[in-house]
Formats: sequence, C-alpha cells, structure tokens
Amino acid sequence: QVQFEESGGGLVQPGGSLRLSCAASGFGLRYYAIGWFRQAPGKEREGVSCISGSDGNTYYGDSVKGRFTISRDNAKNTVYLQMNSLKPEDTAVYYCATGLRTRCCSGNGCYPLDERDYWGQGTQVTVSP
Repeated sequence: QVQFEESGGGLVQPGGSLRLSCAASGFGLRYYAIGWFRQAPGKEREGVSCISGSDGNTYYGDSVKGRFTISRDNAKNTVYLQMNSLKPEDTAVYYCATGLRTRCCSGNGCYPLDERDYWGQGTQVTVSP
C-alpha cells in the first residue's frame, strides 16, 4: 500500500532553518509527483511545494518562494523540504501527499489533492521566539 512518514518538524526561532523528510513505502516516489502541504489551526490547507516525477520540475507557493527548496533522493525513496528564513506564519502541520500522477501541474493548472489521495500523518513545525 502507498504510505508516507514525515519527520523533521520541531520548534525553531524566526530566521532559522529546518529540513522535513517524507519517506515513502509501497511505491517508488521517483515516478510520481509529490507535494508538501500545510495547515494551521483555523486555516485552510495550503499547497507549499511539489516536485514532478516525470521531469523533476519543482513548484512553490508564493509565500515560500526563495526560502523553501524541495528535492528528491531516489535511492532513499524520500522527498525533502528545506525551509530557510522561517517566519512565525510558517507555523503549521506539514503533510506530504501524492495523487499518483507523474506531473504536479499541467497547462490547465496544478492538480488538486483531497482525502481520497495518499497522505502522511503530518509533522508539526512551530516558529516562535
């Protein structure tokens, strides 16, 4: 079965850095688009970043461009999210997910994911003095 396990979350001061890991089992993530999402209490789920399996193209939400970097290690079957220059507004539970598509986006827009798709359990990121 398709499963994810996120790790690497924690408490960090503003301006600090954190690296999240998303380890996949049950499938080879190199072939599929893997996305990072986040959700803060009282807020809607927000797309953070995505890396395509077909061509390796990467995508970022406007709020994290220039600060976050998504990458993939095929040998470890793991996707990473390097988060730099963290801000209090980055505080959220971070999830990785896939809809088992090869691309994150098409010319018609980026593909949405919902509860029918495959999600990890989430890891808490807290940015606070």
